[in-house]
Amino acid sequence: MPDPTNPTSTPTDDAPPSWDPEPIEINELGELVVGTLREWLTFSVEMLPNVVVAAVVFALGWVVARVAQRLTAKAMRRFTDHQQVTYLASVGVRIALTSVGLFAALSMLQLDGVVTSLLAGVGVVGLALGFAFQDIAANLMSGVMMATSQPFHVGDLVRTADFFGTVEQVGLRVTHIRTPSGELVLIPNQDVTNSALVNYTETTDRRVEIAVGVAYGDDLNLAQQVIIDALTELEHSNPDKPVQALFVGFGGSSIDLSCRFWISTRRNVDFMEAQSAGIQAIKRALDEAGLNIPFPIRTLDFGAKAVGGENLDRMLPSQQLSDDAQAAAAK
Repeated sequence: MPDPTNPTSTPTDDAPPSWDPEPIEINELGELVVGTLREWLTFSVEMLPNVVVAAVVFALGWVVARVAQRLTAKAMRRFTDHQQVTYLASVGVRIALTSVGLFAALSMLQLDGVVTSLLAGVGVVGLALGFAFQDIAANLMSGVMMATSQPFHVGDLVRTADFFGTVEQVGLRVTHIRTPSGELVLIPNQDVTNSALVNYTETTDRRVEIAVGVAYGDDLNLAQQVIIDALTELEHSNPDKPVQALFVGFGGSSIDLSCRFWISTRRNVDFMEAQSAGIQAIKRALDEAGLNIPFPIRTLDFGAKAVGGENLDRMLPSQQLSDDAQAAAAK
């Protein structure tokens, strides 16, 4: 231990070091604040040209973005009449160019760290949103693809995703289809692009097929010619396409035919109306020719045992069989 009475004594190695901070005088504090302000002022004066240039760069970027938005919208109208897709593309170009101008201005202000943080934040947010809204994003991209490729237009009659009807609206996320029975179906665009699509409006000619049967005892050549003549004279039939009546098989009570004729969709001929008119024409022509469209026939075997069946006399009482026979003889 040092001797308090002897100022020249030195402490031993085991004594803890003493810390006696020097007090900061008010004048020194004031000089520190003033010095800091001077540094800031000097930095501001030195950065003033960069601030002006950064402001000019950002303003130019904003103007260029507005001009690019108009040019993009004008160019998109040449490829598609979809207003939502045109607006989305033009706004996307504007946001991209404005962001480029903003990042360039921040770099001129020596704020590269801020730029890096912003880019990293945008990347993380974009990745999170991509996972969270992947179905919405898929439908959106499908809508953009449909708007550019245009497989159908508003008013077309289509069949897609197991639905049949008229297209009323093609949005960025869903497609509106009105069924023949009046229901409005909203189909996600992803389902439309991933499914087979049949556009009946774009088809210039459609074939109508009608199944009919004639009796086994009728003249088959006569029946065939009568049907062909009836469909050829039909108002809806396309004279440039052949009319056919082809035998396709032996039915339970008739010989079956497939009757075919074509209609032109360019004349706005309704398919169901043409099919209905064809059925009426075939029935009327067969009746006038004395040919029959037979009803289904069932043969009942009352005597010999049919293959795989039982005799009727074993299934019914004998008294009932005799009564039925007497009633049949009386008629």
